[in-house]
Amino acid sequence: MSRYYQGPASDHFDGERFFNPLRTPPRGRRDLLRWRFERRATRTKWPAWAPSPYADRPPARVGGAAVRISYVGHASFLVQTAGLNLLLDPVWSKRASPFRFIGPKRVNDPGIAFADLPPIDAVLVSHGHYDHLDIATLSRLAANHRPRVITPLGNDTIMRRRDSTIAAEAYDWGDRIMLDDAIDVTLIPTQHWSARNLSDRNMSLWASFVIGAPAGRIYFVADSGYGDGRNFHAVRERHGPLRLAILPIGAYEPRWFMRDQHMNPAESVQAFVDCGAEFALGHHYGTFQLTDEAIDAPLDALGDALRAAGIAADRFCALRPGQFLEL
Repeated sequence: MSRYYQGPASDHFDGERFFNPLRTPPRGRRDLLRWRFERRATRTKWPAWAPSPYADRPPARVGGAAVRISYVGHASFLVQTAGLNLLLDPVWSKRASPFRFIGPKRVNDPGIAFADLPPIDAVLVSHGHYDHLDIATLSRLAANHRPRVITPLGNDTIMRRRDSTIAAEAYDWGDRIMLDDAIDVTLIPTQHWSARNLSDRNMSLWASFVIGAPAGRIYFVADSGYGDGRNFHAVRERHGPLRLAILPIGAYEPRWFMRDQHMNPAESVQAFVDCGAEFALGHHYGTFQLTDEAIDAPLDALGDALRAAGIAADRFCALRPGQFLEL
């Protein structure tokens, strides 16, 4: 049985491990070793420090139908609307790693200093990878803000085993949760995988989120392969119209290894078209070097993809940490 979750088998859970309905398993150890060997020649090294010129000090609350979205960095955002403050995949740690002294290290500070956060009501954590599920940050939030933490099945166990004060609630794809009278969130399928170590692969679930708000629905995709595009078409059919899609555009090289788990900018632009959102925000670039592309490659490739698709640049933005967008 899964060490994190026990429940009935489904179209994405076999009783022990979760899986993608398209049957796209993560690459095995042999492929991982091949990538680690080949990247010595193909990896473009990032600068040790690439600070953002911006730093945000958000207001305590944003009322009514207004929406303010601040980019913290990597896949972390603060969403403020209808009087509710919501964090997405919050990571304030210096490394995206199980270790304190090795592993991918930040090249810029979070766009909001932790002390400058407004009161946090709820947190969405998409899956168990260290650049998305950061126990140290969740523990700080629990101690200082005591938010609800909404996450896919099994990730609640990971959190509570490390810190029982984290108010984690675990849900399956298709579950809809009311955060307050005005805001709801629905977990929806995404093509990815999970692991915290070498022995727990796919024992916790991964998900994207659709956030329902007075200003319109916000679609947050943390990590995802494009696959055949069905997940993006499905969110348009079942949850549209969407006001905003928050989509990953980085950590995609080499393609032979990353294709099934991370989109490149051209695929993210296609996902934007498929889901039918009015606007998009990019993420997953410029903070932690996880893969082989240069630090500025995702932004350059996003511009090329938008021009090729005939989409205005102001419809799909890529912020620097500390910048914010208002709808």
